[in-house]
Amino acid sequence: MKRLTLPLALAAMLHAGLATAATPVAPSDAKLQYTGRIDFAQADAPVISWPNTSIAGRFTGTSFAIKLDDERGRNYFNVFLDGDLSAPLVIEAKQGEATYVVAQKLAPGSHSFLITKRTEGEEGATRFRGLELDDGAGLLPPGPRPKRRIEFFGDSITSGMGNEGALNGRDDAGKDKNSFLSYAAIAARQLKAEMHMTSQSGIGVMISWFPFTMPDFYDQLSAVGDNDSRWDFSRWTPDVVVVNLLQNDSWLIGRDHKLQPEPNDAQRVEAYKQFVQRIRRLYPQAYIVCALGSMDATRPGSPWPGYVTAAVERMRKENGDKRIDTLFFEHTGYGQHPRVHHHQANAAKLTALVRARMGW
Repeated sequence: MKRLTLPLALAAMLHAGLATAATPVAPSDAKLQYTGRIDFAQADAPVISWPNTSIAGRFTGTSFAIKLDDERGRNYFNVFLDGDLSAPLVIEAKQGEATYVVAQKLAPGSHSFLITKRTEGEEGATRFRGLELDDGAGLLPPGPRPKRRIEFFGDSITSGMGNEGALNGRDDAGKDKNSFLSYAAIAARQLKAEMHMTSQSGIGVMISWFPFTMPDFYDQLSAVGDNDSRWDFSRWTPDVVVVNLLQNDSWLIGRDHKLQPEPNDAQRVEAYKQFVQRIRRLYPQAYIVCALGSMDATRPGSPWPGYVTAAVERMRKENGDKRIDTLFFEHTGYGQHPRVHHHQANAAKLTALVRARMGW
């Protein structure tokens, strides 16, 4: 994928030329199309924290700038113009408020944009402060939203940790984390579905690499750590839910024995089942896919796929749940987080299953 990172000094220099003749667009403008768990408590400073949260719209004019107020200076954003999803401009947000000029000298006429958060809550939150367009330009009515909806509950695999890193390089750099190219986001686009990505690197069902788990985290409005914010689930209901968890449990329990007393097989199945049942109570009509992989929790001989299968079979038998399936992404032997080509293969497998079950 072609990438262009906007150096902060260049962005500031370009903005100096734009600032004398610019039309501001407030974050509260009704023509902006937001997707994701976003905190709108302050209408003109909505807070974005979850991976792949997006803002879309259409505008007139020949230039386009974005105003962000970033909490920590660790977030990255994709900006796609005119529907070209193969060539994002990548913003490396600096700490505090700044304006980033994404494009100048565009062809006159109408254009479209899509902004997505590449990074996660662990990189901090960002307040969206609006847009700046040419003098006299403005937003146009947005396109229709997808009618289908899909939500993902997952860990670093779902978030796209390291997916743009070199095959033989590190996979924990913020610049290489791109939730837009995770299997989850790829599958959602293939299915023409609007998506929410409720994920956090390092999280597990029974134990995480930090002091909170997905059962503590899944209902938050803010993705920044363990907090008291609460998402209103009535605001957005998915048709399909994908749960891809237990990879971190498999390391911290099965490999490192960090959870004591260590849960036995039955307790592991029960903990996973209880979380999925929480999701079922929230979304009684949704089709749920209990997935796992494609890191070493699905390696040959691993017991963890069996825990997922046992939990699903119990939900089918004990609760009469007929709208639930399992899906396992095979471990290829690659020793780090999946790269983009792994995500593409996993997305194809998930897309095929959902199409078959949902008629999409």
